[in-house]
Amino acid sequence: MPVVCAIPTPAFQAYHRRMTRRGLVLGSGGVAGVSWQTGLLAGLLEGGVDVLDADVVVGTSAGSTVAAQITSGLPLGDLLARQVDPALQAPELSPVLDADDRLMLLLDAHDGATGALDVRRRIGAMAVAAPTITEAERRAVIEARLPSRSWPESGLRIVAVDGETGVERVFDATSGVDLVDAVAASSAVPGAWPPVTIDGRRYIDGSTRTAENADVAAGCERILVLQVMQIPGNSDLDEQVAALRERGARVTVIRPDDAAALAIGPDVLDPAVREASARAGYAQGLRVAASTGAFWH
Repeated sequence: MPVVCAIPTPAFQAYHRRMTRRGLVLGSGGVAGVSWQTGLLAGLLEGGVDVLDADVVVGTSAGSTVAAQITSGLPLGDLLARQVDPALQAPELSPVLDADDRLMLLLDAHDGATGALDVRRRIGAMAVAAPTITEAERRAVIEARLPSRSWPESGLRIVAVDGETGVERVFDATSGVDLVDAVAASSAVPGAWPPVTIDGRRYIDGSTRTAENADVAAGCERILVLQVMQIPGNSDLDEQVAALRERGARVTVIRPDDAAALAIGPDVLDPAVREASARAGYAQGLRVAASTGAFWH
């Protein structure tokens, strides 16, 4: 009688990976979120788990920067160095309005709104009226973050919201939109940064819809979600995960552990926390590599 080997061979594992569509969802979280997610992905890789082979990569706000970076072909080690080495860090600008003023504008936009779309439209109007740096100044910041302006061949999807209609738009390589503009649109935090003009439309941060937009990865069989933060009144990740699971997907969510949350701090737009956030993410990635690898592979 032939002996059946229960241990999958490397060839079988590689075949299974090709047959299983996997999605990586990278959520919002400011410059701190860029750093933590970059560090965590680098820690996972050091721990033997390469999630950059995902078939679909969804990026929202900070996650759009990370998504564009990790699909650029630049090694994760180099991307991590750009977070932890001050000499390599991309230049950042400060918002005109402080965090408290921005929060008040958001609360005002929610007050009296008749539904989710109305909230987004009101936030869009607020974003257009808010005092900010210019679109050109903000675009230069985004461009400096990205190793490449070219869309990758992989399934990169970047989420933004039309500030007038409140409807989300998912940019990809077929959209005919410059990658820098797509990332800038997805990262246009209302009240902090100016809406981004694309084909005459003004786009605002994709997290205005939801902080992660995990549902954009629908169709993947395994989905790894990095959730940097919960946005009050706009975090329905649990519901999205439940819906994905109902459709047959396996979903795992990684959130900052206590050490990472402390490193990130209360202001995710503060460039001063980049190094600490990235290092905390790296350490966390090493710690969760085994469990994540069991899920991913």
